[in-house]
Amino acid sequence: MTNSTKYGRITSSEKEIPEDEPVFLLRAQDEFAADVVRYYASRVAVKATGHPIVNEIREFASLMDAWPVKKRPD
Repeated sequence: MTNSTKYGRITSSEKEIPEDEPVFLLRAQDEFAADVVRYYASRVAVKATGHPIVNEIREFASLMDAWPVKKRPD
């Protein structure tokens, strides 16, 4: 669990996030988020060629693209 200045407490059911670890949250409604996630996937691909996580990250970007509500960050 950690805290976001905008969203408050952020938790993970799978793995513990240390209280003091910085976490940055991108939401599908953010019009820039899918592009940022795709860029992240391309950077991971450079360091982890062939790793299945790259496809998973790209799939998340596609899901974000399909999200019906888009807005600029606030």
